[in-house]
Amino acid sequence: MLKVYNTMTRQKEEFKPLKPGKVSIYCCGVTPYNHPHIGNARPFVTWDVIRRYFAKKGYKVHYIQNFTDVDDKIIAAANKEGVTWKDISDRYITAYFEAMDALNVRHADVYPRVSETMPEIIAMVQKLIDKGYAYVVDGDVFYSVEKFAGYGKLSGRDLEDMKAGARIEVDTRKHHPMDFALWKSVKPGEPYWDSPWGKGRPGWHIECSTMSLKYLGEKFDFHGGGSDLIFPHHENEIAQSQACIGDDHSFARYWLHNGFITIHNEKMSKSKNNFFTVKDILKEYPGEVIRFFILQTHYRSPLDFSDERLKEAQTSLGRLANTKAYIDELAKKEGNSDTAAELAGTAAELLKNFYEAMDDDFNTALAISQMFALSKEINIYYQDVTNGGKAFDAENFAKVRAAYMEMAGIIGIFEQQEAARDDGFADKLMEIIIALRQDARKEKNWALADKIRDELKAAGVVLEDTPNGVRWKKA
Repeated sequence: MLKVYNTMTRQKEEFKPLKPGKVSIYCCGVTPYNHPHIGNARPFVTWDVIRRYFAKKGYKVHYIQNFTDVDDKIIAAANKEGVTWKDISDRYITAYFEAMDALNVRHADVYPRVSETMPEIIAMVQKLIDKGYAYVVDGDVFYSVEKFAGYGKLSGRDLEDMKAGARIEVDTRKHHPMDFALWKSVKPGEPYWDSPWGKGRPGWHIECSTMSLKYLGEKFDFHGGGSDLIFPHHENEIAQSQACIGDDHSFARYWLHNGFITIHNEKMSKSKNNFFTVKDILKEYPGEVIRFFILQTHYRSPLDFSDERLKEAQTSLGRLANTKAYIDELAKKEGNSDTAAELAGTAAELLKNFYEAMDDDFNTALAISQMFALSKEINIYYQDVTNGGKAFDAENFAKVRAAYMEMAGIIGIFEQQEAARDDGFADKLMEIIIALRQDARKEKNWALADKIRDELKAAGVVLEDTPNGVRWKKA
């Protein structure tokens, strides 16, 4: 039984899909005004694993993730560079995909943009005005939080307490300090669209309400994003959407929020200038290492970023990858003994444990520990077969391999390795280099043999002498 932690109820709940066999997900995407940092990446890696897991369990997943391609920060960046807002958003949407592809994050089914959803946004704002939840002031449209009885239920805040704690508003036109903009009248140097209230552009919150309802309907299973979005963004989404559809219950059934990535225990953010872009980290570490670093911690827990922890993740992933190399080597062998029967039983049990961990609010940290346990057992079997003279069991080992790769497929690792080796170019090149080194050793040219080995090591490739010949692997 799959249980998920619902921010709305503040407890784990049994997952019951709105439609049998189907899962609908909306995840708030990025505002593309800069390269995504690793804190931006965490929710998308998290939801990628969740999506993979549901698919593996047989669900048909419909996943929507937006781009906020019209925003103050985008406009400011465009004006600073002397280009259009679309130039900026297009540039960094491309950068987003480059970063996520490197992290093995599979693309969403639809990536709606604010700029492409204007008719629906305007229609929703008008509906809120017509129903008495919004009001127009000098071409601006504000949502009246006092009109929505459930305001504050997601974040656990009381409207009166928020009013008492609010700072003096510069904009005295608001009926309540917490009222927020649905539509902003145009200002010099800004893009604009025509509306019944004059030229302008949407407020931040209305876009996600519009796009989620457009692509997933009035009810869907999951709404997610970082914990920083709980208030005000997701709180305001609920107010807008529920006011439109006229239902007392949340339009999203389960609200999932990932914890922050921190630097020295302080939230990573571009505004604080204490962030590391995925692009820059990729210069030092493979994308799968970054992904593995994120998934070794439960998605709701804070995750402190450091070079040391990335190195630890690289070492840990390398251990799993080394086992994958052993598996690939053994898979080429033939054998009809029953020496892997017990190992196959252990693999089945660990795979069961893996699924139980994922069923407990997508606990990737615990799930990965099951993969390490299986890795250890496979390594022992490999040594017994290659060095200990144990007969190989092809039939049962195929079951072991399937279990290990099923875990890897859900976590989303080894995919870059497979893609890199699809054409066999790297293997062929290494065969040539290894043959040259072997020739040097036969000729007792130890200096050349050592130089080849050392240069490969410096490039991140390690040679291993085994009874079956020289193997190579990435360090």
